[in-house]
Amino acid sequence: MIQLLRWLVVLVLAALTGKLVSRIKLPSILGWLIIGMIFGPHALGLMPQTVMDTVWYKTVIMWMQCAFGLMLGTELMWKELKSYGKGLIVTTLAQSLGTFFFVTLIFAIVFLAADVPFYLAFIFGGIALATAPAPALSIVNEFHAKGPVTNTLLPMAVLDDIVAIIVFFTVNSVVASSVSGGSVPLYMIPVMVLLPVIIGLVTGLPAGWILKRVGGRVQTLAVLLVGITLAAGFGWLINTKLLSGIALNYMLMGVSFSAAFTNMVGKERLEEITDYFHPILAVSLLAAIVDLGAPLNYHLILGAGFYTFLYIGARGAGKYFGARFGAKAMKMPGTVQKYLGLTLLPHSGVSLVFTGIACVTLASRPELVGILQGTIAASAVINEIIAVVAAKKGFELAGEIEKR
Repeated sequence: MIQLLRWLVVLVLAALTGKLVSRIKLPSILGWLIIGMIFGPHALGLMPQTVMDTVWYKTVIMWMQCAFGLMLGTELMWKELKSYGKGLIVTTLAQSLGTFFFVTLIFAIVFLAADVPFYLAFIFGGIALATAPAPALSIVNEFHAKGPVTNTLLPMAVLDDIVAIIVFFTVNSVVASSVSGGSVPLYMIPVMVLLPVIIGLVTGLPAGWILKRVGGRVQTLAVLLVGITLAAGFGWLINTKLLSGIALNYMLMGVSFSAAFTNMVGKERLEEITDYFHPILAVSLLAAIVDLGAPLNYHLILGAGFYTFLYIGARGAGKYFGARFGAKAMKMPGTVQKYLGLTLLPHSGVSLVFTGIACVTLASRPELVGILQGTIAASAVINEIIAVVAAKKGFELAGEIEKR
């Protein structure tokens, strides 16, 4: 009970700090991240690692990751997605694979000069291509962003997640063949992508059938809450009982769950559903961002070295110019070409998860683990602060933030 109260206190403090930060025209998420760091394990410890390692905490965060997937899934209306066509796919691949190849190339050159094994550059590239969707989604949610950049970003966040899983785990498996350590077999990678989608569809299709036939806030929320709980529960059972060696993406489950019912109900009914769900979405995003900030050690800012700033710069350039190149090649709107890349800079949650997996693979080479952990951990702190401001600026320059 005391652990739960500690967590709730941190969430309240984060919400209040977010309100203060928003008064100076910055995203509330910046306040949430800062509170997560201040009260996380590396600072005041109101939310220590022992709390974050408990089953109840992991279960709640897992559920909330599934819940904020609804923000993305409700944008995946098939009729509208068809209008994006190849543009969305090509732009996604340009910014994600472009980042992978650029970061890998830069670090390969540096590592060859520093006599560091060449394959570590591929690990850095595999981690760098991933984008953390929650920060950008919280900005869209807070500022009611609307327009071509927002409309491109939301479905792209889903596709980017899928590309990141495929590329990173492929690279990690190949590197594992060169060094001792555990890794996910190549044949499991399609399972990691498809299984969350299947779980979401299995729960989302019945939910859509019911949502078409019921109305009212209470009934609608009951269907959504039961559906999310079932999706997350099925995912947890499969992940712990059958496939304990891999980590399923609960956000993808939420995306698939909501995409299923989105394409079954009418547009007016969908607007009603999202309006009812908005308060739960807001709390889910708050909890997810605080969880994102808690493991970040602000002390690492002082110890950041050459590799850290190289990584932040190379990844930022890959995301921005990759998105710009893809959008321009596909003749997407000018604002998408110029500003989409800025909204893709948030990174820390995914980067820390991928880093932990890569460190297991590199366990027999502790000197490489030190380089990887130190670089990514420090860049996670510095990059996330820069990225949040940059993402908000991107929406602002694109003219998609609602004026207050």
